[in-house]
Amino acid sequence: MVKGDGLNPINGLPLLCQMLGQRTIQQWIGHGGRMIRTGQGLSGSHSPQNPSRHQLAGTLAGRYQQVPLTVQNPSAPNIILASSSRYRRGLLDRFLDEFETVAPGVEEASTGIADPEQLAPHHARISKAEAVSMRYRDSLIIGADQIAVLDGTVIGKPGFHARAVEQLLAASGKTMQFLTAVCVLDPVSRRRYEHVDHTIVRFRKFDLRQVEAYLRHDEPYDCAGSFKIEGAGFVLFRSVTTEDPTALVGLPMIWLAATLRELGHLLP
Repeated sequence: MVKGDGLNPINGLPLLCQMLGQRTIQQWIGHGGRMIRTGQGLSGSHSPQNPSRHQLAGTLAGRYQQVPLTVQNPSAPNIILASSSRYRRGLLDRFLDEFETVAPGVEEASTGIADPEQLAPHHARISKAEAVSMRYRDSLIIGADQIAVLDGTVIGKPGFHARAVEQLLAASGKTMQFLTAVCVLDPVSRRRYEHVDHTIVRFRKFDLRQVEAYLRHDEPYDCAGSFKIEGAGFVLFRSVTTEDPTALVGLPMIWLAATLRELGHLLP
């Protein structure tokens, strides 16, 4: 199997031509999708041993069509993400072609639950998944919630600049724990699947000047802990301990993908 530079089918076409010359190409699989043969061979005035990259790419591009590579089972029930978070939606976009996002429309009211280990799953299940499931009973529902804990205190989303400064200065040189809970409601079995990821972030020591510079760059005011791991938040870290790096973004995708595969929503 030949893979192009950067695992991109079109970028890899010149290399493919160099190796095969005028021989017939049956089928080659690239990272971004399948390249299906539609022509009857390769042609061009340049020698296969010394091809022009742009001419060969142009020649082959007309003979191949790109077919999206999907892992989602099209016959499975509809998937709904019970969240308005663009970060969680972005994570699902990485491997699902078809899903919907529905805002739960339920305020996370005070529950009287003091233990973060219980609070995050409660919000994921009650405030997110079950709230949306009441309106979409024939769909698979994914609800999630993330809580940051510093010195035994739950740290929420800052919402504005001054609070973000306060949160980060308090975290300087310390350790923050993130609990990311996810709840999946299966419409076929009517069962509930739940999981809580634990991620530990150790911050290096920094001062107000460094905090201000970072906040101007990422503006993470809608993120628990006042940083974006998918942005430049790593400049604040000494280390991160986790079993699933996507959990820090807002959704533990390793567990979720395994659960969706078990329920028949991903192709084996």
